[in-house]
Amino acid sequence: MKDYVAERCKVLTPSLTLAVDAKAKAMKAAGEDVCGFGAGEPDFDTPQHIKDAAAAAMAKGMTKYTPSSGTPELRKAIADKLARVNGIQYSPNQVIVSCGGKHSCFNVVFATCNPDDEVIIPAPYWLSYPEMVKMAGAKPVFLNTSDATQFKITPEQLRAAITPRTKLFILNSPSNPTGSVYTRAEIEALGRVCLEKGVLVLSDEIYENLIYDDAQHSSLASFGPEFYDITITVNGLSKAYSMTGWRLGYLAAPEPIAKAIDAVQSHSTSNPTSFAQAGGVAAINGPQDHLAVWRAEFSKRRAYMLQRLNAIPGVSCIDAKGAFYLLPNISKVGLKPLDFAQQLLEEEKVAVVPGEAFGTDQHIRLSYACSMTNIEKGLDRIERFCRKRT
Repeated sequence: MKDYVAERCKVLTPSLTLAVDAKAKAMKAAGEDVCGFGAGEPDFDTPQHIKDAAAAAMAKGMTKYTPSSGTPELRKAIADKLARVNGIQYSPNQVIVSCGGKHSCFNVVFATCNPDDEVIIPAPYWLSYPEMVKMAGAKPVFLNTSDATQFKITPEQLRAAITPRTKLFILNSPSNPTGSVYTRAEIEALGRVCLEKGVLVLSDEIYENLIYDDAQHSSLASFGPEFYDITITVNGLSKAYSMTGWRLGYLAAPEPIAKAIDAVQSHSTSNPTSFAQAGGVAAINGPQDHLAVWRAEFSKRRAYMLQRLNAIPGVSCIDAKGAFYLLPNISKVGLKPLDFAQQLLEEEKVAVVPGEAFGTDQHIRLSYACSMTNIEKGLDRIERFCRKRT
């Protein structure tokens, strides 16, 4: 049979996160007692006032097309939020609402990168970044980090990696999968390198509301006009409002880039779901009381998991200051992450994501966006699995 598949698709790697989650769900559906640490999805329900707003909009007939880049009401709510919370002044026409934060990231890469451009990505990285770059015909360039560096890159690393072909640097803080949070000074130092070299920054801030202890979130675009001009700020409603299935993300960018992304979206997905956007307005403009409650619960789970993981033979894990992931180092157990994850699921019915998905051959990712019951039972099984091998 003739090969009809485009070359760009042949270089893509399927999402290991979704694959692990799908297998775990299939095992659960078959009646098996599976402890899942895979998907980055809060186990809390979407706040009721958000659901009510979407239901009311649907009942009133808000079921038709909206402008491709989102309703005026939602774009204004986002622009107001960015000014109020992040200290960044954008007009609503610089805001593009998309079908999730992932879609926003893809739109940025697709609208800014030419074939053979280079995109710098710190590793471990969120597994979709490199694939988006490949789909645009550009080349991902990885900067490796480790437990010893708190999974952060340095300005010197960034400067050394930049070439005349470098178009974009992806900064994800708080980070998936590491949970690392860059300080304001660290972000500014990286931003100054990008200014010096004329490199755009995609600042993925989807986990901005999930930070712990003394960590603070900083938005590069708020640091001054020069930083504003090279930064595209990406965010969304999935994590902070448990709206993963609603598929609402957004970005804010300098006007020429926003116009290009608007054109891309108008010819690809058109608008995000109409009535979901009404829920988005309620989420952003409504009460935020749930965030403190969720943060406290996530932080409790994080502390428990950290203590338990570091007590398991062959496992070590650094603290994480944001998001809802830990990235334990399992290299001393004697298995590569993919083998570790496969054997753990088969033997102990625990689902974790292997580090190869994120560009590391020493770690696995555990999400603590799940119940304490699941966490306690799952860690008991992980400990038993590791003790057999150390």
